[in-house]
Amino acid sequence: MSDSSSASLSKSFDPQDIESRWYAYWNQHGLFAGGRHVDPAPGRASAPFAIQFPPPNVTGTLHMGHAFNQTIMDGLIRYHRMQGDDTVFIPGTDHAGIATQIVVERQLDAEGVSRHDLGRDKFLDRVWAWKEQSGNTITGQFRRLGSSCDWSREYFTMDERLSRGVIEVFVRLYEQGLIYRGKRLVNWDPVLGTAVSDLEVVSAEEDGHMWEIRYPLGTPADGLTHLVVATTRPETMLGDVAVMVHPEDERYAHLIGQTVILPLVGREIPIIADDYVDREFGTGVVKVTPAHDFNDYAVGQRHQLPMISVLTLDAKITQDAPAAYRGLDRFEARQRIVADLQAQGLLAQVRDHKLMVPRGDRTNSIIEPMLTDQWFVAMSQPAPADSLHPGKSITQVALDVVADGRVKFVPENWTTTYKQWLEKIQDWCISRQLWWGHQIPAWYAEDGRIFVAHSAEDAERQARAAGVAGPLTRDPDVLDTWFSSALVPFTDLGWPEQTPDLSRYLPSGVLVTGFDIIFFWVARMIMMSMHHTGQVPFRTVYVHGLVCDMEGKKMSKSKGNTIDPVDLIDGIGLDSLLAKRTAGLMNPKQADSIRKRTRKDYPDGIPAYGTDALRFTMAAYATLGRNINFDLKRCEGYRNFCNKLWNATRFVLMNVEGHPLGQPQPGDLSFADRWIIDGLQRLVGDVHAGFAQYRFDQVADRLYHFIWDEYCDWYLELAKVRLNTGDATQQAATRRTLIHVLETLLRLVHPIMPFITEELWQKVSVAAGVRPADIPASLSVQAFPQSCDALLDDEAARQMAEFKSLTDAIRALRGEMNLPPSQRVPLLVQDAGGNLPEQTPYLMALARLESVRAVDQLPEIGAPVQVVGTTQLMLHVEIDVAAECARLDKEIDRLEKEIAKAKVKLSNPSFIERAPAAVVEQEHARLAQFGETLDRVRAQRARLQA
Repeated sequence: MSDSSSASLSKSFDPQDIESRWYAYWNQHGLFAGGRHVDPAPGRASAPFAIQFPPPNVTGTLHMGHAFNQTIMDGLIRYHRMQGDDTVFIPGTDHAGIATQIVVERQLDAEGVSRHDLGRDKFLDRVWAWKEQSGNTITGQFRRLGSSCDWSREYFTMDERLSRGVIEVFVRLYEQGLIYRGKRLVNWDPVLGTAVSDLEVVSAEEDGHMWEIRYPLGTPADGLTHLVVATTRPETMLGDVAVMVHPEDERYAHLIGQTVILPLVGREIPIIADDYVDREFGTGVVKVTPAHDFNDYAVGQRHQLPMISVLTLDAKITQDAPAAYRGLDRFEARQRIVADLQAQGLLAQVRDHKLMVPRGDRTNSIIEPMLTDQWFVAMSQPAPADSLHPGKSITQVALDVVADGRVKFVPENWTTTYKQWLEKIQDWCISRQLWWGHQIPAWYAEDGRIFVAHSAEDAERQARAAGVAGPLTRDPDVLDTWFSSALVPFTDLGWPEQTPDLSRYLPSGVLVTGFDIIFFWVARMIMMSMHHTGQVPFRTVYVHGLVCDMEGKKMSKSKGNTIDPVDLIDGIGLDSLLAKRTAGLMNPKQADSIRKRTRKDYPDGIPAYGTDALRFTMAAYATLGRNINFDLKRCEGYRNFCNKLWNATRFVLMNVEGHPLGQPQPGDLSFADRWIIDGLQRLVGDVHAGFAQYRFDQVADRLYHFIWDEYCDWYLELAKVRLNTGDATQQAATRRTLIHVLETLLRLVHPIMPFITEELWQKVSVAAGVRPADIPASLSVQAFPQSCDALLDDEAARQMAEFKSLTDAIRALRGEMNLPPSQRVPLLVQDAGGNLPEQTPYLMALARLESVRAVDQLPEIGAPVQVVGTTQLMLHVEIDVAAECARLDKEIDRLEKEIAKAKVKLSNPSFIERAPAAVVEQEHARLAQFGETLDRVRAQRARLQA
């Protein structure tokens, strides 16, 4: 693929130059396909390891959550592939019923046409055409992230293969009595004209009102003529069927069982008692409207109350209401009802009130609880005798597999959340009043009988066998998108056929997902997979947090704080970024606010960081916490890390290529060689542990600090000394250590940063003798490093720790004496350890020394001294005592003033009470540091006076 010489490695790292080349190479050579490419490590058995995409909407584009999610999934896939597992990463997209239908309907609106003008068949043709044209945008962006998917297995939830599985599941559940059609209360979007799931409802606090209305008593009692009822939705009172009070509320106990007259309607309704009522809220009297409120619906069922709907599906008042309000929009009706109540003296009070308002996430329309005929999955009903889990509900089975450990949550605390949700579960509404989606396989006879079947022909046969002679009409509704996506873990592997893929890759290894869809998707996948295959869909659920902006706020287009991951990869200028963030905004004030924020946050736009830096940033953020406050500076830091690795590789290749390496004997290795080899074994063990525990933050942290601090900042500098001063055998040993450690590090980093490591490994692997230059190979299918206990070297680690302490101490002495880096000075050492002779050449190079000499007693020349253990160090430099005393006096004065300022601040009660704890703690730390420095400077000043 590329020239193996160091000359072919450009002087600087250019991610755009290498990313497209290497992704095309991996894909074209089938390196992402299922099946093993790597032999497992000795003593380790290969195992199937699959991860399935949480399928993104086919309408979607990449966002920061995707970038985070994909980094984790692909990191795991690449790690297991290099471990020798039969690894497959299965990609796919979701048909996204509501989102996709909205996109195409907006296109039609622009043409002055509605979907009803086209008819269902032609509309669906239009949707499919749009999908073929624009539906691959997001999967192309996943390729930009380096996702090592087996694209030959890519699925779409409306594909014929997956659709067959959806129909099969629906029919089986219906035949088992676990799917039924019924009239229940659901979330209803009156703009879309369909039921929607809780996940598609966004509730936020808004300013509103609380209206207190007088309901006249049917029979006045004890001078009481009416009850005052508080409501935030006066228009729904037309459907009231009762008012209720708490059974222990002494104010109203004597009225329970009596009636009130419903204002404006004149209907007599009962006064009931229910402990749902909060006696402290409002007047303690609550209206009951079961057809328009979820809590009231539950009350209505408990008390067997009638259900009266007063809103049509487009949120207008029904024809059954009083004539004055029929056909009015719900909010227009609200105004008229309030005015009429006031005119009749029935409006007691209107108060400002903060309330949670549910809105559709696609339309921003206020959601109405609506009593409609829908299809439901019975979540708590025992399965029949011929099912895989007879006598158990699908919910109970889903609880069992988590309780017994067949499915584990990481972090474990999400197990409790999962359990609590399922224990309170309601039947699942799976029908949507849309055209785009899996049409429900149910046909109706003229007499209302229902025939559920795999096809129209099957339904026809059932109907004729049942004596139905007339025509059948298919249910126009489609299935909830979450229904089909819940089946993906097994339908994308070929179910209902028992395919080899189904046997091999179910269950998959891990599901990587956000906490917000544990119930909507995770739980339902477990339910459906267990019920239909007897297998859990995955063994582990890794739950990650939400990617927020650097202030911890959720990213949204309306706030102007979103970041497109592709912009982080390729970079984007300020003008383009401003245009992108304000595109489509109709509110000029909002657009101005977003422009102002964008100019403040990104005055020069966003530079190109490349995919590897973005992926490493995401891995470093992958703690087990809930939210991630994304800071662009982390990307900048990890782009610098890429540059560091690139430049280190150039140095190693220039010093290794063309030189013999051989096989060094232990005696040929320096203490530095042995130390870096020892540290590498410990690093390998820690990286394996991090992947096993899903602690990607710890993996990233260990790799970063080992490569930057240990290998680059320390070992490369020590290796330079060995290459300049050692004999031929010693130099060969160091060269082999340099290239061996680097080659191993590239394999360790590859799962997180695949592009730069592949590019560098092509050169390093040849120089290291890992592969011949004329035989193509890819790092992506090389064996992942394994640690070797025989190479652990505690003595080398101890000696290096001592050497670092000595070097740091000498550098501190140079700093105290303000010696320029170019000035080499002699070092005197008292009580030198036995390692000093071997360490001397390295100390001279790293600490810029002229010489190193062990002495029995340091001279009394007034120079500063550093102590490391029992060893005392002094730089033998003739100094101007008077000038040095003056400098130290000035420093003592500065430190005393800083200490005084810090003490004043910390003695101020206002500062202690108001400042964040971290700020107060930091101020204490500064005070302690100033004190320690002052003690050292005074001691040095005292030595000069002696």
